Amino acid sequence: MSDKIEIDITSDTVCPWCYVGKRRLEKAIKELQGEGKEFEVRWHPFQLNPDAPAEGRNKLEYYKEKFGPDRTAVMIPMMTETFKKEGLGYTMEGLTGNTLNSHRLIAYAGEQGFDTQDRLVEKLFKAYFTQGKYINDPEVLREAAHAAGVEDYERVLSDPMHTMDQVRQELRHHTAGVTGVPHFVINGRYHLSGAQETSTFVEVLSQL
Repeated sequence: MSDKIEIDITSDTVCPWCYVGKRRLEKAIKELQGEGKEFEVRWHPFQLNPDAPAEGRNKLEYYKEKFGPDRTAVMIPMMTETFKKEGLGYTMEGLTGNTLNSHRLIAYAGEQGFDTQDRLVEKLFKAYFTQGKYINDPEVLREAAHAAGVEDYERVLSDPMHTMDQVRQELRHHTAGVTGVPHFVINGRYHLSGAQETSTFVEVLSQL
């Protein structure tokens, strides 16, 4: 039995199931912390569409192009209901696009502590999925970093190469064998793919 459980999450900031998975994991952690378990959550980058334009494009139109109008019409109410069950809002308003800069900022926040990093990920998810803000807008990144308590975040926003090597290395390492996100690696050994139910997280984590 280990007192400290390390959880590495490979995720993209425009992946709705990654936000759902985050919330479900948090519920499991909250339940198990009462049993004296400690957790360290670390976030790693994944790009669902690495060739997405930096300037962004209409989110709804992109979904229709990628999944087709009929499937999109089914997906939106389904995701809205899924988010609602987790206490989250969901909107298709705004732009979608390249997520590399958000991952650079997340990597930088991780250097200041994984709690800070986790707060930033939450702010970015909320901005994109519930507020309809564009994930690659420098002002949106700035607002999220400030709200999460990230120090000296302008170093990343003003230098497009800052933490770039780290992100590229993590993209190679943490996406090897990963075909979809979110992907969870627990204590470096146990793998879970997809936004598992809270009960599944509790079952797995309680055995460690």
